[in-house]
Amino acid sequence: MVHHSTIRTYRHSPLAVLVLLIIVSCVGRVAQEPARWTTCELDFTSSQDYDNPFWDVAVQAEFTAPSGSRHLVDAFWDDGRAWRVRFAPDEVGQWTWESSCSDTLNEGLHGHAGSFRCIPYTGENPLYRHGPIKLSKNRRHLVHADGTPFFWLSCTAWNGVLRANPEDWEHYLRTRQEQNFTAIQFVSTHWRGLTTDHYGETAFTGTETIRLNPVFFQRMDHKVAAINEHGIVATPVILWTLTETDPGQILSEADAIRLARYIVARWGAYSVVWFLGGDGRYPPERVDRWKRIGRAVFGDRHDRLVTLHPSGENWVGDDFADEPWFDFIGYQSGHGDSRESLRWLTAGPPATEWQTGPPRPVINLEPNYENHPGYTHKTWFQGAHVRRATYWSLLVSPPAGVSFGHNSIWVWPEKPQVPDGHAGLGTVGPWREGLHTEGVRSMTLLRQLFESLPWPDLSPAPNLLAEQPGNDNPSHFIAAAQTQDRTTTVVYAPEGATITLRVGRIARPASTRWFNPRDGKFREPMELASSGSQTFESPNFRDWVLVITRERP
Repeated sequence: MVHHSTIRTYRHSPLAVLVLLIIVSCVGRVAQEPARWTTCELDFTSSQDYDNPFWDVAVQAEFTAPSGSRHLVDAFWDDGRAWRVRFAPDEVGQWTWESSCSDTLNEGLHGHAGSFRCIPYTGENPLYRHGPIKLSKNRRHLVHADGTPFFWLSCTAWNGVLRANPEDWEHYLRTRQEQNFTAIQFVSTHWRGLTTDHYGETAFTGTETIRLNPVFFQRMDHKVAAINEHGIVATPVILWTLTETDPGQILSEADAIRLARYIVARWGAYSVVWFLGGDGRYPPERVDRWKRIGRAVFGDRHDRLVTLHPSGENWVGDDFADEPWFDFIGYQSGHGDSRESLRWLTAGPPATEWQTGPPRPVINLEPNYENHPGYTHKTWFQGAHVRRATYWSLLVSPPAGVSFGHNSIWVWPEKPQVPDGHAGLGTVGPWREGLHTEGVRSMTLLRQLFESLPWPDLSPAPNLLAEQPGNDNPSHFIAAAQTQDRTTTVVYAPEGATITLRVGRIARPASTRWFNPRDGKFREPMELASSGSQTFESPNFRDWVLVITRERP
C-alpha cells in the first residue's frame, strides 16, 4: 500500500482555499510554491488505526530552511487516519522536511521526506508582506517580523468562530477590515459562553485522557484562516478558565497541555497571537500549574506571541514575569462602573506596574463593552464609556494597542437571546447590531489618530499636568503621554475638562489642537505659552483629545 504526503498552500479567499484543498487531495502532489509567511500543509494517511489517536501516537515534521535553521512542528490528528502538518516558511528558497512518528512501524506517518521552494510574497496582505507579530526591540510595543510597527486594535468576537456561518463571518471580517481593526479575539473550544456548537457537539469529551472531536475544529478552520486572509491577526483563547466547567479548570494538567498543543499545531502556522488562558483568575495556588502548562506547550515552539487573558481587574505581570513564553501583559479592566473600578485602571496596576520587571507591552484586552451593563450602577455602556476606557488604557501605559467589545458581537446571536452562562446580561440583540456603532466608529478614528503620530515613542507623562481632577473623582481623570524628545504630547479628557499643563516641558515650535474623537476632526490651532503653566478649556462638555506636535521649520 502506498501512503502519500501532500503539500498544500493557503493564499486565497476561503472559497478558493476550499477548492484548492479538494484539488490537491485528489492529485496528491505539490499544488504550488508557497510564498513567504503564508501557510502550507502536509497531509499524511496513517497505515493503521488507533483506539484514541489523540493520545496513542505523536507525529512531527522537521523543516530545514535554506539557512540551515530547523523548525520542529507537531502534526495534528484530523479524524480517521488523516494527519496534517501546517507550517509557514519564513525564508525564501529551498526547504526540506522529514516526518517522524512515535510508532516507527507506521509506514504512513514515519520517515517521509520531501522538499519545496518558498518564493517571495507579492500581494498586498500586510500579514504576508511584513510577517507575523513579534516584540519590538525595546519590548514596549508590537511589530511585524520585518520591524514594521503593529498597532493592536482588536474586536472580541468570543463566539464568532464557533457560531457564525461562513457568509456571515465573511461579512463581519470584511466590515472590521474596512474599519481598520487589526486583530480578532475568539474562543477555541466549548466554554461557559457556548456549551456546544450548532451541531450539539463539543471540542472533546471527558476530563482525563480526553477524546478529541476533530470535526469540531474542522468547522472552525476556514474561519480562522479567513481572519488572516483579511489582513487581520487571529488571537485564539486556547483554554477558557473562569469557571469550574471551563477547559482551563476542568481538565487535568496533562489533558490541558495535550489539548493546547493540539490547537497550536492546528493553527500555529497562521498569523496568530495566543491567549493561553482566558478570563482566568491566577491565584498563587494556580500560578505554578499555568507556568508548567505554558512551558510544556511553548517550550519547544515559541514562534508566535503568547499572553494570558485574566478576569476583570486582575494583574498577572508579576507572577509570570520570568516565564520565557509570556511575551506581553494582557489585562481586563472589565465592566465595572464604580469609582473603585475606574481608579483600578487610572491609578492601579495598568498605570504603575508596567514600570516594574522586564519590559513588556501592556494591552487592555477587555475594557468596557459597548451595550454592556456596568456591574455596580447598571449603566449601559455607550460610545463615550468605550472611548474613555480605551484612551485611558493607551495613555496610562506605553501604548501598544487596545481591544474593543460589543455585547452582540461576542455573544453572536442570530436573534435576540439570553447568552449561555451570562443570564445577568439579559436579552442581547443579534450580532449585526454590533457592526456599525458609535463605539466602532470611535475605534477607527482612534487608530487613525495614533498612527498619524509617533505612537511607539509615547510614554505616560502624568507630571505634565499641573492639576489632576481625577484625584477627587476618577471619572474626571485626565491621561497624558509624551514622546521622550517632547515633540509629541497627547492628553485625553473624558468629560468637558479644564486641562492645565506645564507647557515648559513641551518642545517648540508646536501646533496645539483639539481633536474630536467622535468625528475625527481637529479644531483650529491654539497658541502655546512659552513657559510656566497654561490652561486649555475643552470645546464642550464631551470628551476631547489635546494633541500638541512640534511644527516642522
